[in-house]
Amino acid sequence: MVELGKMETEKQNPNTMNLDEMSIKEALTIMNSEDKKVAEAIGEVIPEIEEAVQVIISQLKKGGRLIYTGAGTSGRLGVLDAAECPPTFGTPKEQVVGLIAGGQRAFTEAIEGSEDSREMGKEDLKAIELNENDVVVGLAASGRTPYVIGALNYANEISTPTIAIACNKNSAIGNEAKIAIEAVPGPEVLTGSTRLKAGSTQKMILNMLSTLSMVGIGKVYKNLMVDVQPTNEKLVSRAENIVMKATDADKETARKTLAASDGKVKIAIIMILLDIDKDTAVQKLEESQGHIRKAL
Repeated sequence: MVELGKMETEKQNPNTMNLDEMSIKEALTIMNSEDKKVAEAIGEVIPEIEEAVQVIISQLKKGGRLIYTGAGTSGRLGVLDAAECPPTFGTPKEQVVGLIAGGQRAFTEAIEGSEDSREMGKEDLKAIELNENDVVVGLAASGRTPYVIGALNYANEISTPTIAIACNKNSAIGNEAKIAIEAVPGPEVLTGSTRLKAGSTQKMILNMLSTLSMVGIGKVYKNLMVDVQPTNEKLVSRAENIVMKATDADKETARKTLAASDGKVKIAIIMILLDIDKDTAVQKLEESQGHIRKAL
């Protein structure tokens, strides 16, 4: 039997022992106060997050994939972060992958028992043909989810770099992974409900990993999403605004250059800043391995 009581994520929060008697305003104030502990907890593990980002950048530059694996809330957060990368950074859909115990149906409904299978964690990675150029990030608030342990163990077996994100110290997944990110925001307002502070903690760390990894492989110029895909009206407008901000061009120039660059924001920016044609801009971007600053 698993002893959950000793885990920070399962302890009762002394500040909310009378949660059911609080006024709504009192409860909201307490939740807000507790949520502030999330950023503080993450601040204590910045060195581990930095190491993880460096590994992810290195693997992506090899042509590998960033693969998240988790169960329940943790799994959903990984799937969500993976799903946001193509529209934000123009990544191929297979470059950042989210795996959740029980399959994609588990994103919207509980699949009982799926998280308890180490073998399933391994098999899900085998199904996508995990290789040593990839990197696997295991997510579990408790840090003990068998599905995630199985996935990390298999990744280690085939020499794929492994990273764990947990909200308890000395976690099982932290011990399994090469890099352990163990940010501990403390007991939940609602005892054991790790979709709260623990979920926020994992989400913020995922934000850091994916965003700064994409910066590292050239998906960002200044602080602009220069690989955004203009696939709808809002994103077409955003692409135009990004070109304008990056080059100080007017809207008409940005629009015309984007059209000439086949909607490629990076190419349009280089064309304007260097006053060159599309083909030359494409060549410069290729030579700089996708980094605008290096192309200028």
